[in-house]
Amino acid sequence: MNPVTGVVVFIIIWWVVLFMVLPFGVNRTANPEAGHDRGAPARPMVFRKVLITSGIAILLWGIFYLAVTKSGLSLIDLANRFAL
Repeated sequence: MNPVTGVVVFIIIWWVVLFMVLPFGVNRTANPEAGHDRGAPARPMVFRKVLITSGIAILLWGIFYLAVTKSGLSLIDLANRFAL
């Protein structure tokens, strides 16, 4: 696999996983101050979610990498195989 392809696939996986992890553990503020959004989380824990996202993305990318390298296929081959 081309290194650029590997990095691009990792970034795509990372962002998709981030958007799946962001809602975990969200608790709204009970009495927000004037001017604050009612739906804003009391403690967003963004750093923890970024670490969790990175771990899951590394695991999924590793599975993807092994599947592509062991099968000898490239992303172009896969795209051609599933093209209409």
